[in-house]
Amino acid sequence: MKREVVKARHAEGAHFDTHVIANPANVKQWIVFFKKQEGRSYFLVDENEEIESFAHLDDLIDELKELGIKRASIHC
Repeated sequence: MKREVVKARHAEGAHFDTHVIANPANVKQWIVFFKKQEGRSYFLVDENEEIESFAHLDDLIDELKELGIKRASIHC
């Protein structure tokens, strides 16, 4: 799910279970996984539909704050 879609859905009142997990392709990076109540799940992706990855957890947390996400589970 692209950033603008996350922001728009969050503004509409949609709630996501947000999970931060190690990137399976590079365990030194982090990715964001959104789970919706209807059983659907999405990764945070960029404009090219590529999964966004973050080298630093602090940068990822800042991104979640910008998206309006207030809670996230971190899985190490």
